[in-house]
Amino acid sequence: MSADPDQVEVPTRTLVHALIREDGTVDAEELYSVAGTLGMSDQQVRLCIKRLVAEGRFTHEGRGRKAELRATAETTRALAPNADFLRHAFDQDAGLAPWDGVWHLAAFAVPESARPVRDALRETLVHLGGAPLQGGLYVCANAWEPYVEEAAHRLGAHAALTLLTSTDLRRGDTREPAELARRLWPLEEIAARYHRLSRIAEPRLARLTGSGGLSSADLLTIDVELAAELTRAIEPDPLLPPQLLPQLWPGTRARECVAQCWAALYERDRGAARPALFRLYTEIAREAAARVTP
Repeated sequence: MSADPDQVEVPTRTLVHALIREDGTVDAEELYSVAGTLGMSDQQVRLCIKRLVAEGRFTHEGRGRKAELRATAETTRALAPNADFLRHAFDQDAGLAPWDGVWHLAAFAVPESARPVRDALRETLVHLGGAPLQGGLYVCANAWEPYVEEAAHRLGAHAALTLLTSTDLRRGDTREPAELARRLWPLEEIAARYHRLSRIAEPRLARLTGSGGLSSADLLTIDVELAAELTRAIEPDPLLPPQLLPQLWPGTRARECVAQCWAALYERDRGAARPALFRLYTEIAREAAARVTP
């Protein structure tokens, strides 16, 4: 029998990260319970914990299900989701962030002797929503300058960075903005990720809004599954303005459905100690809803 193509695969490490609470701790009993619901073995979880501790990403106190993990400061900083980007996505969905017609470009020339820095800067620009135009030149439809400069400073490449804007971008004979976007970014692949996110979120929303009982472990499992799938969808998404996207862009519907899931989770488990990731996502969704409410 073939595996369910819409089954959520959550790496053990992702599960541990998703269950970090606002005080930086992960409760082992909770971790093992959710892992079991996701089909992970206790041995799989133990090995993951051992690796994370060995890498210096967590400290570990206690044994077995009575243990407590604590994320190091560096881990907490590295795993903090970029709330600005998620807020921007919801603003775009609500029509609150129309495109001003400005393209934002970043160019750099890092020598071969600093190849790791060059590669890291390229990866960062793509992660921030950039698309390569040619060697060392990237374009983004959003104002990314503060994020690009922060990354360049962190990588020691700020002196090699050039930033500029343009309202007249052409590639070959193509200058129409939506057509440029279609050629520069893999929109079909990104759309497929959002279609999958909707397929994952919709049945979970039905469970959350139905009359059936859900345990704390069930709710945490849904938290983790939604976070994992949202991450898979939104990380490669350049968050292009709606004016540059095909009509009925699936990202809008998928994010709306996930936000409804967060609202339902909040109502189901109001006041409980939830993972920091869930609380942040819920707060952003509620802020977005308040901005569009008359």
